[in-house]
Amino acid sequence: MRNIQYNNRDDRVDLETFVQAMSGDNQTRLAELQAYLGKALREDVTPRQQQVLFLYYVQGLNMRQIAEALKVERSTVSRTLKRGEERIRSRMRYNGGDLLKARKQTGTRH
Repeated sequence: MRNIQYNNRDDRVDLETFVQAMSGDNQTRLAELQAYLGKALREDVTPRQQQVLFLYYVQGLNMRQIAEALKVERSTVSRTLKRGEERIRSRMRYNGGDLLKARKQTGTRH
């Protein structure tokens, strides 16, 4: 593993907080992430994006099959899927950052 040089103490503290948050009981972390994912799907993703995400990830259809089922162009499916994924990523990043900040402030360790 590479030796990492830290420019300031804050970088080291952030990394230590991240490592602490990632260590310990993964079941708790998994439950938190599942809750954030569910919230993102309910609040941040449009109904059409939900439909496409479900068909792609849960049903296992490819983009061509989804396009045929929904009677839209394949490029529309691709764009809808990409936008839905980005909305979910954004929510997960935002909430993940909140989780780390809360643990850092309270000193909570799992």
